Amino acid sequence: MPTYEYECRKCGKRHEAFQSITAKPLTKCPKPKCGGRLKRLLGSGVGLLFKGSGFYITDYRSKSYREAKKKDTPSAPASSSCTPSGCDKPSCPSK
Repeated sequence: MPTYEYECRKCGKRHEAFQSITAKPLTKCPKPKCGGRLKRLLGSGVGLLFKGSGFYITDYRSKSYREAKKKDTPSAPASSSCTPSGCDKPSCPSK
């Protein structure tokens, strides 16, 4: 649920309200003895920052799955480095 910001037209105090999107906007100032009308302010929104692990489906793979995947993945031999001018492999990065 989003947080909405309101400003009282009478006392000028700003209030935040944690409401459902479908809830009707607040109309009366919650400050005691004020009772002024509220104006809903435009929110700047919230920026989301995804840091660390846990945001991709592959982050939650089991340890046994990751180990089996390492065994199945062929590793390139160390002596298979090719020179840009004399390589005949179709998958050569120099082509």
